Amino acid sequence: MLPSIPSHLSDLPIYKKAMEIYTLTRSISAYIQYDLSNLKPDGSEYSDIYFSGDIIQQSVSLAPEILNAELERYSDRKDKHIASLQRLTNLLYKNSYRLEKSNSNGKDFLPILRSELNKFKRLQRNWMLTL
Repeated sequence: MLPSIPSHLSDLPIYKKAMEIYTLTRSISAYIQYDLSNLKPDGSEYSDIYFSGDIIQQSVSLAPEILNAELERYSDRKDKHIASLQRLTNLLYKNSYRLEKSNSNGKDFLPILRSELNKFKRLQRNWMLTL
């Protein structure tokens, strides 16, 4: 994350929700990791374990994109950060469905993640109107 965040930006509801999503994805990934880190009976690995890392990578990028869009002066550059934020949100949503198909007890928490992503998308729509 960015080390020095202006206080008015860290108080944004969308920024706070992005941080909540990051915390949630880390918890889900840690929970799922134990179930998927073992090998399958045939000796191969579960490919779904990579999706758990993907959700962390995507969620960790949400907050910096919000900050970059807020701090950017030029509208075309703001638009690039907004588009990146939308792409990350959609990828998170898609990967949550992929993880739900995995053989793990942690998949029960993925609907919670999608619910939070829906809230984030609503905040994102309102936030984009203020930029």
